[in-house]
Order: sequence, then C-alpha cells, then structure tokens
Amino acid sequence: MTRLFRISDSGLVESRRKPLDLESRIEDWVARDLSLVGVDGIVIGRQLATDHGKRIDLLAMDEEGNLIIIELKRDRSPRDIVGQVLDYASWVRHLTTKDVHELTRAAIGRSLPDLYRERYGKAVPETLNASHQMIVVASEVDEATKRIIEYLSEEHDVGINASFFNIFGAEGHEWLTTDSLLDQEEVKDRAVKKARAPWSGLYYVTGGAEEDRPWDELRKYGIFTADGGRHYTNQLDRLEVGAPIFYYQKKTGYLGYGQVQTPKTLASDYVLEDGRKLTEALPARYLTQFEGDADRAAYVVGVKWLRTFDRADAKTYQGIFANQAIACKIYDQQTADFLRQEFGVSTEDNV
Repeated sequence: MTRLFRISDSGLVESRRKPLDLESRIEDWVARDLSLVGVDGIVIGRQLATDHGKRIDLLAMDEEGNLIIIELKRDRSPRDIVGQVLDYASWVRHLTTKDVHELTRAAIGRSLPDLYRERYGKAVPETLNASHQMIVVASEVDEATKRIIEYLSEEHDVGINASFFNIFGAEGHEWLTTDSLLDQEEVKDRAVKKARAPWSGLYYVTGGAEEDRPWDELRKYGIFTADGGRHYTNQLDRLEVGAPIFYYQKKTGYLGYGQVQTPKTLASDYVLEDGRKLTEALPARYLTQFEGDADRAAYVVGVKWLRTFDRADAKTYQGIFANQAIACKIYDQQTADFLRQEFGVSTEDNV
C-alpha cells in the first residue's frame, strides 16, 4: 500500500489517505491528461453510450489509431468492473473506421481529423481500431483481480491493465499518486502484436500524390525521398540497404518494386551514378524547397527499381493496404500476396 510523508524539521509527517469518493474529479483529470494512466492519446468520447445500454467513462485513441477504454471502478466490486470493461471491449472491437469518425463527432462536437492533427500535427490514420486496450482506474483491487488482469494480459495478450489513483490529505492540502499494475507500453505492445499478422518482409513507401512527387522522376533517377520535418524524414532510417520496397502513389496505386541501395542522405549531397549531384540534375521543388534547413530539408535513399509500371497500369484493389506513413512494414498478408504476384516477386527475393 502506498504511503505518503511530508518531510519536516521535526521528522516525517504522514499524510492520511482519503477515500476516492469524487471520481468525477479523477475522470476530469484523466480526460485532460491521459498520461496519468500511461496513455499518449486523445479523448474521443466521455460517458459514451454503447449498444448494450451502458456508458463508457472515457474512450481514447492513440497515435496509431488504436482505441483505449478507460473505466473508473466507482462503487462496483473489482471483479464486476473487470467484467464490465470486457463487456465494453466486446462492443468497441466491432467499431469500423467510419463508426469511430461518427461517434467522435457526436460525442465531442469536433471532427476526428481536426482533433488528431491538433495533437499530432499530421493526418489521422486511414484505418482505425485495428487493436484496442482497456484500463480500469481504482484506488486498489484485490489480489484475485490482479491475477486475472495479469493472466489475461501476459498469457493471452489481452490489452487490459489497472491504474491506481490515491488521494492523500494533510494541513489543508491534497496530493495525488498514480501507479499501474502492468507497464502500459508492454500491455499495448502485446495487444497490437496479437491483432497484427506477422511481418511479410516487405516495406511500403509513399511520396504522396503525383503532384507532390512525379513518379517518372523517382523512377528515372532511382530514388525515394521525403522532406518537411524530422517526423517524416526519420522514417527513411527504417529502410536499410537491401530492403525490398513497394512504392505507392496516393490516389493511384502501387507503381514500383525495388531494393534500397544507399542509406538516407541529404538530397543536396546525393550523387547520381553518373557523378552529377541530384539537385543539379533534378532541381525539383520537393528536393530543394527547404535546402539549407537540415531539420526540414529533403533526404533521399537510392533505389534500384526492379519492376515498375506506368500510372495507368497501377496495381491496386479496394481495401489494399495504404498508410499515411512515409515508410513502414507491410503486415497485411493479402496486400503482400497481391504485390508479389503483380510484380513477380517471390518470397526468396526478400533480403
């Protein structure tokens, strides 16, 4: 049990633990600062009605688009609250991307893209609720409930955790302590890993739409590039030399398969095989507009394009994997199988 002491000249003065009787305050605090329960995210609903006739105290979403159910124990027994939050999860898991957008607008009165961009400075992920987690907030739970939560999370990769809030008071002041039963990042990692298929061994890269980076230029000069800030250009570090990549153009489809030939380099320093500087041979705005600003400048990786198609022959289908990320791994097996077939890539070609 947590104890809190004030240090004084005469020794330690213990603060008295106070009952968690004003849980609306806890809900408000968590809604304003999700880090209190170990979450980096945005609140998309409070007292959210489910189709089961119940209300979720807080529903949040993290940067990857995963949903987090946060439920205060209130006057329920520890086992009752665990059962309740699992019941909520049985409803949340069926929410589609469209559902998440609609319920956010109805619950918060703002669009999810606006909320997300305000928090993270980028567009909301195209696919939401691929995974979800649950957090029970209480002053304490019994040992049996702790064992149940640990068993579900550690043995079955269920995204469930308990967060402990305690209020102490002394001499007219109050203090709040917080702790978690399990490390929330580990809970999230286990839940996401369970929901996600094994990595296909392939990478996805995108340079946006044709007007952002003309495909024929990337293909001709054997490059892939990103600019506009470290958040974007640091993603090129994921592409080691030899990495097999598929290029996706927004609003078009997949256009090229290749292998990375060089590590990330400033576009202004990148030299082509014929000895010319890239930005001299191709003085395109997407390569030069932030030249001189290392944080926002364009960076390049060299690519040996092994199989490419013109834009009119782009390879795609309804529901194919696409993402806002500049570069990421392809986990969607249907997309990986489709790309291998369309581009003539065997599993042995993965490096």
